[in-house]
Amino acid sequence: MTVGRAKRDFLDSQVIGRLSALPLVARRAMQGNVSGKHTSPHRGSSVEFAEYRKYVPGDDLRRLDWRAYGRSDRFYVKEFEADTNLRCCIVLDSSGSMGFGSTGITKLQYAKSIAGTLGYLACQQGDAVGLSCVTSEVVRSLPPKRNARHLAQFLDTLGETNSKGETQLPAILHQLAETVRQRALIVLISDFFVDPTLLKSSFEHLRFRKHDIAAFHLLDPLELAFSFKRPMRFLDMEGGASIFAEPNDIADRYDKALQVYLAQLKKIVVESGIDYQRISLDQSYEQVLARFLMSRAQARGLR
Repeated sequence: MTVGRAKRDFLDSQVIGRLSALPLVARRAMQGNVSGKHTSPHRGSSVEFAEYRKYVPGDDLRRLDWRAYGRSDRFYVKEFEADTNLRCCIVLDSSGSMGFGSTGITKLQYAKSIAGTLGYLACQQGDAVGLSCVTSEVVRSLPPKRNARHLAQFLDTLGETNSKGETQLPAILHQLAETVRQRALIVLISDFFVDPTLLKSSFEHLRFRKHDIAAFHLLDPLELAFSFKRPMRFLDMEGGASIFAEPNDIADRYDKALQVYLAQLKKIVVESGIDYQRISLDQSYEQVLARFLMSRAQARGLR
């Protein structure tokens, strides 16, 4: 039992307890296989009225609105919103750059806390959760399921995941857009160290498949501020060549390149309708998730 607890040190039961009061909801209509908390693209039985439509032979006569008939002398049927469960597919970048961290925690460890907490909350409310750990390929994969045994497997897989290898995120997202066939909430957790223009086409591919996409963009404070003080060798954690540099000589160029990159990425996520969260590792992941869940609860019902 000690080993299992050590593997799951990215989970905090008190954080889960506080966040469990906030529902995880989809911004778009979902296609599940059981009744749940999320809007379905199909009509069904619920307490929330959707619209009237004209009666056609074969419709259930119990759904006729006789008051509407009395006003218009025409037969109308009441349609109601159908509620369904959610498929939450978490895509975790486990490439080499996710092993960096200057605050006592690496990007991968922070990502595990987000992924594990969201997965736990999704299962707790009856939704299915799946996991894809990706580098230049999908190195670990669990299809979405909604039972306690699967949740344990999901958490164990997270605990065993290490940062290693190169990033090929755009290609992986194109692949997932084709393999995740039913509408799902796709949660991307990455430092997104790729060309933003390549990400745009993969985001649009996922949206074309009618997935709801949330992106958690993890950055270390040193990557944002570049507050290095002395000459040093910078290593590419994904296998590229190292560079020896004087930080004062390159700080201005680095900051300019960073701002261009962030502006490009921000433009792309806005145009693609992505639920985007930029996060510095010195932020509390509980506060990040609380804002994420509250903003989704407020946006519920959007297609």
